[in-house]
Amino acid sequence: MAALEEGFTLSAVPLGAGPHGLLGVEQSDKIDQFLVTDGGRTVILYKVSDQKPLGSWSVKQGQIITCPAVCNFQTGEYIVVHDNKVLRIWSNEDVNLDKVFKATLSAEINRIHSIQGTEPLVLFKKGAVRRLEALLAEPQQKIETVISDEEVIKWTKIFMVFRHPVLIFITEKHGNYFAYIQMFNSRTLSKYTLLLGQEEKSVIQSFSASVDRKFISLMSLSSDGCIYETLIPIHPSDPEKNQRVVRSLLLKTVVSGNARNGVALTVLDQDHLAVLGPPLPDSKECLSIWNTKFQTLQTSKELPQGTSGQLWYYGENLFMLHGKFLTVVPYKCEVSSLAGALGKLKHSQDPGPQTVPHFVNWETSQGYGLQNAEQSKRILRRRKIEVSVQPPASKQLLSTIKKDSEKHIEVELCKFLAIKQTPDFHTVIGDIVLELLGRHKAEPSFYPRNSLMQLVQTHVLSYSLCPGLMEVALEKADVQMLQLCLQQFPDIPESVTCACLKIFLSINDDSLQEAEINMESVSDYSDSVQEEKMEEQTEILHNGFSPEEENCDNCDRGLNEKPRAAAEETTSCPVIPKRAALLNAILHSAYSEMFLLPHLKDIPAQHVTLFLQYLYFLYLKCSENATMTLPGLHPPTLNQIMDWICLLLDANFTVVVMIPEAKRLLLSLYKFVKSQICICSELNKIEVSFRELQKLSQEKNNRELYSIEVLELF
Repeated sequence: MAALEEGFTLSAVPLGAGPHGLLGVEQSDKIDQFLVTDGGRTVILYKVSDQKPLGSWSVKQGQIITCPAVCNFQTGEYIVVHDNKVLRIWSNEDVNLDKVFKATLSAEINRIHSIQGTEPLVLFKKGAVRRLEALLAEPQQKIETVISDEEVIKWTKIFMVFRHPVLIFITEKHGNYFAYIQMFNSRTLSKYTLLLGQEEKSVIQSFSASVDRKFISLMSLSSDGCIYETLIPIHPSDPEKNQRVVRSLLLKTVVSGNARNGVALTVLDQDHLAVLGPPLPDSKECLSIWNTKFQTLQTSKELPQGTSGQLWYYGENLFMLHGKFLTVVPYKCEVSSLAGALGKLKHSQDPGPQTVPHFVNWETSQGYGLQNAEQSKRILRRRKIEVSVQPPASKQLLSTIKKDSEKHIEVELCKFLAIKQTPDFHTVIGDIVLELLGRHKAEPSFYPRNSLMQLVQTHVLSYSLCPGLMEVALEKADVQMLQLCLQQFPDIPESVTCACLKIFLSINDDSLQEAEINMESVSDYSDSVQEEKMEEQTEILHNGFSPEEENCDNCDRGLNEKPRAAAEETTSCPVIPKRAALLNAILHSAYSEMFLLPHLKDIPAQHVTLFLQYLYFLYLKCSENATMTLPGLHPPTLNQIMDWICLLLDANFTVVVMIPEAKRLLLSLYKFVKSQICICSELNKIEVSFRELQKLSQEKNNRELYSIEVLELF
């Protein structure tokens, strides 16, 4: 079930009167605060719970804001663009936008995207994308042209996939639509042509999208009143090639086909859409929520004053212009079920007349009768509503798992994996894993380890598909299986990651020596630096850091002597290589700091100290070369090492500081931080000189073809 609650007016001032209407509503760095950008000259910061503005900023008369203001979540500052090329960056304390930071760019901006976990991205009207910091470092840099001259960007959105930003933007040219996917971890840009199918004459009026591990699900509301879905792969088979994707009918006639304005849609979750528009030709505009899994209208709300055809949602609030005022409508969407879609869930309170669901009549709806039954079945199968009929090979394998020996199951599994993969391959693999785990639960002595590892290595499983697998591996302290799952599963909960870390730190060395561990991420840490040469030569400062520095005055020179204890600390790894490989798998795992910290507090203090010693050793190994990287095929990065040091200290500092064994380590970390502060201080001193050099170079524009300049620094 879904319900629309009573809405309220957020803005008492009419909005959308500018030449571009209301440009956007964007999340601020505070969860209850939003930036509202009018199409004229004003940006307003609202607090929704208090229903009042917290601040307002305007550009000068004659200037026009041309894309929505956003918040830089890394700095807490706000960014807006006026007159297409001029960036303004300010904070809550600033009053006058004319006096804040300004950067004029060389090309026109389409919009700026900002999302938690990455720096803002700037999308230009010709399709090029730049990170904000790289753009501010050189505002007048040349911006390349990605799309053709006649293409126009119609819609754009940003997602985070595996902690990396993914940007999608849709363009239109002569009635044809194209999708561009910009991947920032691999720096690839893929282009797709959207094939409209039988509804070629319809015009797409609104877009929305959601994302999972492999696909972007692009929803489009067309002028025929129907909603279509297009699945676009995140990782294309051939990024250089212009590929084609076909859209399929998702919902039939959700708004009137005669509606030309006031139409919009947005994806709320995997099973619900919010749609703005008149349901019938003569009816007033409505805000409605549809269940896409069961294709039912869950709730609707009339909007007698009309809308601008713009709809935003954050958390459990929908934002839109009702008349000329910004209105917030809270909503609720329960987990989709057949009983909920039919309105037969029991509630303690009467949901009211507006939450009674309406149904699509598949037999009587025009153009949507028996001829589309097969299409409906395909959609339902893809959404896992109906269990697809498994091929005979998988049936035979499932039957084998129930009664045969581990060795025979392993042989039959190899035969099955050699067969050509079907579209539902990941579902079948998940069923096989569940069947194996089910038999293990019934027969604890049955543990088909080799078969389970083969299945994990198919690269189609995830933690959510088979959560019992890692639970069994944790019970049995199967470090090889746990390492493999950490490397393959992108969605492991922080509690499970921490449980793996506890086992990796507590298991004894003899047990690890017998285990088969993937050692790709570990180089030969036992190699010691040539001690004789190091004793003879002056120590080199790596990244401005020397473990033995006592005060800030020594930042600018190396030390003449290296204590023996420190030399041993930098040249010997505190853990054996196999334990190092397991800990590296932890460092590579994805996590949310907020959810990980409580679990880190449960790790014993001696294990925390050991992990900190290993992380500090890795940092010193990084410092041995100019690139600040570790050798090996997939070693931890410097950022991962430093992040985990901070996490462990944040969670356990009050405990670790009381352990005598950790004293030397904490002193070394203290000296490291102190030396970094010194380096930053020195860099800040010379920054002023570089600024003066930059001013001098900018002032001298009357250069000939060849000239010699002498710049004096005092």
